[in-house]
Amino acid sequence: MSKRDYYEVLGLSKGASKEEIKKAYRKLSKQFHPDINKEPDAADKFKEVKEAYETLSDDQKRAHYDQFGHTDPNQGFGGFGGGDFGGGFGGFEDIFNTFFGGGGGGRRRDPNAPRQGADLQYTMTVSFEEAAFGKETDIEIPREETCETCSGSGAKPGTKPETCQHCQGTGQLNIEQNTPFGRVVNRRVCHHCNGTGKEIKHKCSTCGGAGKVKKRRKIHVKIPAGIDDGQQLRMAGQGEAGVNGGPPGDLYVVFHVRSHEFFERDGDDIYCEMPISFVQASLGDEIEVPTLHGKVKLKVPSGTQTGTKFRLKGKGIPNVRGYGTGDQHIIVRILTPTKLSDKQKQLLREFAEISGNAPLGEHEESFLSKVKRAFKGE
Repeated sequence: MSKRDYYEVLGLSKGASKEEIKKAYRKLSKQFHPDINKEPDAADKFKEVKEAYETLSDDQKRAHYDQFGHTDPNQGFGGFGGGDFGGGFGGFEDIFNTFFGGGGGGRRRDPNAPRQGADLQYTMTVSFEEAAFGKETDIEIPREETCETCSGSGAKPGTKPETCQHCQGTGQLNIEQNTPFGRVVNRRVCHHCNGTGKEIKHKCSTCGGAGKVKKRRKIHVKIPAGIDDGQQLRMAGQGEAGVNGGPPGDLYVVFHVRSHEFFERDGDDIYCEMPISFVQASLGDEIEVPTLHGKVKLKVPSGTQTGTKFRLKGKGIPNVRGYGTGDQHIIVRILTPTKLSDKQKQLLREFAEISGNAPLGEHEESFLSKVKRAFKGE
């Protein structure tokens, strides 16, 4: 199956800026991360988004992609057999100069240039209260770090890497092939130095010549108050070690917030249901309501109906960006008793007799009218 256009994958136009690319990647990687999204194709979509970002966030890879798309120009002109056609079309260099203005394939990346390390992602599960008020904690992550023995060179202390004699330090080998268009020169990564342009004759005993070692690193994380499920925290410089002295990548901590048995969250606001008795709803009362900030008193007026909503200002969750605090909304539910004593039953019968002809409110009249029409089949 053919690959989708990388810009289409990220939902961007071809002229998107680096910031727009990064923003789209963060949104989609959070949406399709397998630890958060349990849909069967989430892992494939996450991989597709990551691949698109890795290409479009790198200037050289993006320029290459914009020019050639998913086709690798190093594969030559597939479908033509070998053989010498007598040079009727001239050398490949002449053809390339004609169509692309010369240069033999555009600017090559210097294998010895500093490059930023890879970003890492860590999913952290926190409680409802920890997300609301924040906390500080330590996490352990596995990551590649610069080898301290050789300072990242990969060479045994006292020695240093030498320029690869096979590719002359370019990290690439040229492979010539005859085609109907003339002599084609394909470039391949040098397998002698793995594209680094350097050969290490005396390898570091600690890292084996890689210049990096795998370590489990403890990192202190400050969870901001008000963090919500699926949001992430960027920790600059806590990712993989850079290449050739380049800066390290970043660590993105993605939060999964456990649900609460009593509270429900909507943005910075909190919702909950409070049961009250028929007597409390009829006569009014002052009830105690739990909040994240402690217990508070709530005055319930007489005649309160089930489903009535009350608001406790400022008793919600602090905004993660510091824009105040949300509210808590209480929805009252009137409980119908299931076990009544003989005296309670008698009192309710007397109440029913006394209030039988009492005028109904507009809401009750409307409700009873609907019931009557339903019985008549209207």
